[in-house]
This record gives sequence, C-alpha cells and structure tokens, in this order.
Amino acid sequence: MRIHCKVVVIAVCLGVFLLLYFLGGNAADDPLLREVGAERQEQRQRGEKKGDPGDPEGPGDARAPPSPSELGRDVAAKFARKSPAGVGVRAEEPPRGRKEARAVNRGGNAKSKPRGNAARPMTRRARAEEVMHLAVVACGSRLDETVTMIKSAVLFSLKKIKVHIFAEDPLAPQFEEKLHQWPRSISAKFQYSIYPISFSVGNADEWKKLFKPCAAQRLFLPVILKDVDSLLYVDTDVLFLRPMDAIWSLLRSFNRTQLAAMAPEHEVPKIGWYSRFARHPFYGVTGVNSGVMLMNLTRIRSTLFKNSMIPGGLSWEDLLHPLYQKYKNHITWGDQDLLNIIFHYNPECLFIFPCQWNYRPDHCMYGSNCKGAEEEGVSILHGNRGVYHDDKQPAFKVVYDAIRDFPFEDNMFRSLFYPIQTKFLDTVNTLCGRIPQVFLKQVEKTMRKMFEEKVVHHARPHN
Repeated sequence: MRIHCKVVVIAVCLGVFLLLYFLGGNAADDPLLREVGAERQEQRQRGEKKGDPGDPEGPGDARAPPSPSELGRDVAAKFARKSPAGVGVRAEEPPRGRKEARAVNRGGNAKSKPRGNAARPMTRRARAEEVMHLAVVACGSRLDETVTMIKSAVLFSLKKIKVHIFAEDPLAPQFEEKLHQWPRSISAKFQYSIYPISFSVGNADEWKKLFKPCAAQRLFLPVILKDVDSLLYVDTDVLFLRPMDAIWSLLRSFNRTQLAAMAPEHEVPKIGWYSRFARHPFYGVTGVNSGVMLMNLTRIRSTLFKNSMIPGGLSWEDLLHPLYQKYKNHITWGDQDLLNIIFHYNPECLFIFPCQWNYRPDHCMYGSNCKGAEEEGVSILHGNRGVYHDDKQPAFKVVYDAIRDFPFEDNMFRSLFYPIQTKFLDTVNTLCGRIPQVFLKQVEKTMRKMFEEKVVHHARPHN
C-alpha cells in the first residue's frame, strides 16, 4: 500500500511539473513562438519610435504582453505560412469575391514572400515551332487552281505553313474571301500574306509578260521576302499528295554550296526539250523544271554568281536584268530558262531531287519514265499543260477534282481517297492512268498516317 501511495504522489508531482512547464517555459523554447514573439517585440519597438496612432500596438500598450489567444492565432498563421502546399491543416478563410480572387491569381500582394518549391509550378520554356514557308504567284484565271493547291498543302502537312501569295490586285480580295470561308480547324494550320506583283529592276510590263502571266515574279522572291530564310515555291497547278514537311526536310540535305533544289526537266535526254531545242545554256543534260523550287533565300542573297558577262560575279538582284537582256531573244520558257542559265554557270549551287517531287504529264504520256514514282508513288503532282481542266490526261484531272471538291472536316478516306480510287477505273486505258499506284500510293500512305496520329494514338489507353 505504501508503494502505491508513492507512485501516485510521483505521478501527481510530474503532472504538476509538466503543466507548469507548458504554461511557462515552453512558450519561449518553441521556434514558432519565439519567431512570433520577436515579430511582436519588433512591432512594439517600431510603434514606440513612430508613435503611429493608427498602429494597434502603439506606445500606449507597447509593454502589454500578448494574451494566450492572440499568441495562439499568430502561431497558427505562422504555421500556415510555413507549411508546404497540401501539407498540414488549412486555416478556414472567408470566401473571396471575384475581383479579389482574380488579383490573387495574378500574383497577390507584391510584398508577399514567394512560396516554397512544392507550391511553385515548374515551367518549361516553350520551343519555337518551326514554320514552313510556301510561295505562289497567281494572275489571270488562276484563283481556283491556287486555292486548291493551298488546300492540298494544308490538308496533308504536319507543321504549320506560312503561305506567301503574290497576286494581281483584282485577285487579292477574292483570295481573302475564299480563304476566310475555311473552317477554323483548317485555318489554325496556316497563315497567309497577299502581296502585289512587283519587280525591283527593269521594265515591270516586260517582266510580267515574259512567259505565263506574272511567272517571272518568282525570280524576285529573294529580294522581296528579305526576312524569310527558306522557302518552297510552287506553280499554281501543283498538288501535294504527301505532307509538305517531307520536301521541306530536304533543306537539311544541302551541302555548304547548295542554295536551291529542283527536279530535272526530263528523265530521257533523247526526248527532253532542252537537250533537243534549247538555244541557250542550261543545267546538266536535260535542264531543270522550276515548277517546284526549294530555296535557301539567305544563301541566295549572300552569293555572287558566276556568269558570262562579268568575271567577278554578280549578286542575285544585280544578275537578273542583265541576264534577261542578253538572252531575251533566245529563251522560250521565260523565267525557267533564266534559272537554267544561272545554274549552268553555277552547278555547285543546285541540289537535284528526284522526279516524284515534280511529277508531270511528260513522265507518263510517252510511257512511264519516272522510276521513283513507280516505286514510292507521286509526292507532288504538277499538272502543267492545262491537264486539270481538259480530258487529255484524265488521271491528273481525277486527283485535282477530288481535292478541289473535298468537304473540309469530312472523313478523308471516304470523301477523298475512295473517290480517287473509284474514278481511276475510268483512266486505266490511258498511258498516265495505267499504273494507278503511281498516283495513289502516297495519298493512301499519308491518310493512314494521319488516321493513326489523330485516332489510333489518341484512343490507345495510356499505361
């Protein structure tokens, strides 16, 4: 019994000791309480010095110690400020109004301390998205043809495109009207600018009538588009059957001297035009076709081109007019002939890409002579000779009509690929239509890839 009494007495004494410890000395030992006490002491000292009547702790109560309830509230507030986001107990706050909430979201009080790393969202600097530049020159009745070309580029391409449209004044508002009718989902994939037809040197009327209306404008693109580094120029009668990204990537294949890329005018010298009829210098054995021309404009602007007129070389802008004056009575295909003359004297500057990147009726109307198209399919279709608008080469017209009439945001397999495939049955008795896979292979491959990107990958569950 005596032992039990001693245990009870010791327990009571220990309880009293702990009670006195927590009520007295523990307040001074806790870090948060020390910090709050120090802040209050600093506030009291500021109040004594300033004597600010608006300070709730002015000189009149500077020596009054804080009550336990006040001290407890300050500790709780301090703990809430120090606790990382999502940790500990949140103090209840009165609901903020819309304006106050908006101000907090924008950064709150400028004097407030930044939160710890746990509450600060990690931000990565967004990488600048690469934009591909596409240029076209449209005059006369080329409005619908040009719009269909842009449509084919936007439908199939992956990266965004900036289209530079050079057009006669009456066509400019018509381009605006047609392109503004496209749905927002399509318009988000490209931007465009419309420029007037202009020539920096020589007689503008003479340049304008050099070959097809305004075609010579392409020669002046390096001079006009001074802020553009690289560019793909195409004629209005061109259609993309695979993403423009693929030909754009050929820029990385240029060596240190190459500054432009084109396809040969013909694959067979015996039936090529330049090899048989040209009365001026031209590139290589068969010349080059300028309907699809990939250009590094920065290199073009900084290069001195060798020529037959001045030994020291001339810049691009200074070369064009003297070259035209010398050969104007000997050229047949206008600006394309001038380009052939330039690269005849500067062959190291030209990159040659294969015929499937500029597939024309000449590659099939005398028999199939583009092996790359037979193996890989046509990447870019060039319907020169007006074949989109007559019945001389129905295989070309089938593709053009299908892209022109395709309703945006419809199923591409159902409303684009299958109509082309079906209508090709009517062209198998023609030289260009007898090998359907030449025209269909890249279209089908591109659509399958787009289907996988947009549907299959998004529908696949993430692990």
